[in-house]
Amino acid sequence: MRKLLTPLFALLSTFAAQAQEPERIGDVIYTKHDGVALTMDVFKPTNPNGAAVVKIISGGWNSNHKGIGDGGWPKYGYTTFVVVHGTQPRFHIDEIVGDVKRAVRFVRANAAKYGIDPNKIGVTGSSAGGHLSLMLATRADDGDPKAQDPVDHLSSAVNAVACFYPPTDFLNWGKDGDSREGVGPLTNRAPAFGTIVATPEGREKAGHDLSPIYWISAKQPPIYIVQGDADSVVPDSQSLRFQKKSTEAGAKCEVLIRQGAGHGGWVEMSEDTARMAQWFDLQLLGKQPAHPFSYGVSALPSTPAPKKP
Repeated sequence: MRKLLTPLFALLSTFAAQAQEPERIGDVIYTKHDGVALTMDVFKPTNPNGAAVVKIISGGWNSNHKGIGDGGWPKYGYTTFVVVHGTQPRFHIDEIVGDVKRAVRFVRANAAKYGIDPNKIGVTGSSAGGHLSLMLATRADDGDPKAQDPVDHLSSAVNAVACFYPPTDFLNWGKDGDSREGVGPLTNRAPAFGTIVATPEGREKAGHDLSPIYWISAKQPPIYIVQGDADSVVPDSQSLRFQKKSTEAGAKCEVLIRQGAGHGGWVEMSEDTARMAQWFDLQLLGKQPAHPFSYGVSALPSTPAPKKP
């Protein structure tokens, strides 16, 4: 009898594990332009909470389907929309911002289909994905009521942001005015901005228009940022100055500094994601966390991830 029960128990355990896996709907086209179709993958949790997380796949404003994963958000109940945008240098950052705005409009237009509240949409991303998350937070628009496509009538606004090490100010990368000295993405990622950065005047305009820090307002959604203070790619001053200006504007913004952490790759990143889920729970669902948020700057040590053999 025990011999019969053992494989049965194993089979039931397998079914139970599979039942917890989110349903994946792949390659959902959210827009077409310039001869390409841009897609998102939708991950539907077993126990949805009625809210959404838009996860932007972007590193250096490059985006591809190899980076698609649900990020663990469905286990917290969030229907997750994993967005792939047009990639630089074919598409420039201003166009990419348009892509992610369109993605949010698409999610909002299809809220009933995917079982979410159109007014409970969070966004997340890392590095360039974090920058695009903050562009959605600070440069959202109400849509174009005259647009031919009804999706474009809708708002591109998100209701909360939680992201890792985002660029926020292209004009002042590590210190005031250093972009004029060739420091930062306006120079070392110039193809992502396009030919506009070929002149000093163009660099100033692109740096201003595409930096979230210059569009901060009291109306922006609550923002949570996690940043390493040893990040050699995106200086921690990018997050700290953004937080300071957000607070001065009367907006909710909190930054967690991971001491000794670089551009990702610390052991506690899963803990930080869990804390981001609490942020979304609070801002989108009104659920109070056990440890309240401070809406300021805090610091915790980090542990480097073990190197692969």
